[in-house]
Formats: sequence, structure tokens, C-alpha cells
Amino acid sequence: MTSIYRPRRIAQSLFIEARGLRHHLRCWGEPDAPLLVMVHGWMDISASFQFVVDCFSRDYRVIAPDWRGFGLSSRPQADCYWYPDYLADLDALLDALLPGRKIDLVGHSMGGSIAMQYAGVRPERIRRLINLEGLGMAKSQPGEAPGRMREWLDELRKGSRLRDYASQEEVAQRLVKTNHRLPIDKARWLSELWSERTPDGRYALLGDPAHKVSNPSPYRVDEVVATWREITAPVLLVNAADDGSRLRLIRSREFGERLMAIRDLRQMQVEDAGHMLHHDQPEKVASLIEEFMHG
Repeated sequence: MTSIYRPRRIAQSLFIEARGLRHHLRCWGEPDAPLLVMVHGWMDISASFQFVVDCFSRDYRVIAPDWRGFGLSSRPQADCYWYPDYLADLDALLDALLPGRKIDLVGHSMGGSIAMQYAGVRPERIRRLINLEGLGMAKSQPGEAPGRMREWLDELRKGSRLRDYASQEEVAQRLVKTNHRLPIDKARWLSELWSERTPDGRYALLGDPAHKVSNPSPYRVDEVVATWREITAPVLLVNAADDGSRLRLIRSREFGERLMAIRDLRQMQVEDAGHMLHHDQPEKVASLIEEFMHG
């Protein structure tokens, strides 16, 4: 018998029209429970937080959107994606669901970077912020600009596509190959939500291939840091102990100087975990989130 993960807490789907797109949100818990908003990373989906939600010691109202072009959210009619749109989508969704309400916000990877930017632009909306591996990128140099723009134009000309798979089991095996710590039962559960059957009977990941197009804009660290200085909420930065290149970035002098811009910062490291630490150590991640929310 094929083993598959059985969630302890069942999510409900909610769809909201915002900024010309139909956004899908996964919601756990009762509306009157303590609120937590969770935003996923690049090439991920909101269901990715299920394992952490299942490990919480108490009940929460958790709201997790699929970013535009991921999961069950609509895809814009565009050949590439722009970072500011994620901030605007989050702003619109919070206005629609939780107008004027302060929230606790969790973001992983790209979602963590977006959450940090949002907390600086809308500091009045964030009570506490938990950033899981949302480190940003190395500082871009001006001399990189022509090459980045050339690469972007070439990729637009060529187009982009994602690999498809013969079965959901093949999708599950791909997830395990990408992250060897992910148990196969959890991979099988995720594969059912992370892919869809195509007309030819194969399975495609629920992500717009246009997400793979390179960003022609340089990573302007000075502007990022200026935004971080505006964050008023306490921030918890959680990193994985086994995330080699990213760990080297956060241990660098330059990144240490970036972090000095955050007024109230705490840092934690999760052992025996890589970049997908919410899959690798959901119990530990859930515990850190709860301790920070109620500390």
C-alpha cells in the first residue's frame, strides 16, 4: 500500500478577485482564532505550510495565499513577473480580508523577502514578522546591468517551459530528489496539490513557466536596506544550518551590515535542515513561530 501523508488540520480554499486576478488562499482554523498570515517562496505553493500548521500546539486562523502564477491563483497575461506586483497583491489581499488589522506575518524564501519589504512599506500593518530563509540576494554591481538586460531579452525571445511528468508519483520523486529530507509520504501528498493533469495525460507543476525568466533589474541593496529601516515590528530571522551558499551570504560582513538596519531583530538557526526548513523540521519551525508570536 502506498503511504501518503494525512493532514491533522484541514484547509479550506478561498478565492478573491484582486488587481485583475483571481487569487487562491488556503485557510486553516476558525475565524476567531489568533491570526497568522503565511506567504510561500518561489516555485512553491501555499499547501507547503501544511506540515508546520499541523505542528502548532494550538489552533490558529492561518491564511496562506498562492502568489500570482502559482498554485490555483490566476496567471497574468504576461511573459515575465515583476517583484513589486507581489507586494501590491499582498496589500490588496490584506485590505480585502483584514482591513486595518495588524497581522503576524510569516514568509519563506522569496516570501520572506517580500514580507520584509512589505513590513517596511506598510509598518502599521505588521505586529510581528517571521522570515524563514528570506535572505535576499548578493549585491548587484553596475557593470552587470548590460548582461542582465541581454539575458532577459534572450529568454523572452526563446520562451520558457517547465518539465512535465508521467505521473504524480514521478512528481513526488522529483520533490524528494530536490530535498532528500522530505519523507516520501509528504512528497506524495504535496504532489497532488503541486501538479495538475494535462490534456495529454501527463502532469505539470502548478507554476507559470514565465516565473523562470531572469529579472533584468539589479538587486539594489541600498534601497532594500532603506526599506528595512522603516520596519517597526519585531523580526525573527530563521535560517537553516545546512544551506551552504545562502549561509555564507548571511555570515558575510556585507549582509551583517544589512541586518543592522532592522531595529528589533532576533536570529535563530534550525539544525538538520536545508532551505526548505518548513518541510525538514516543521516541529521546530512551528515552535519558533509560536514562541515569537507569544513572547
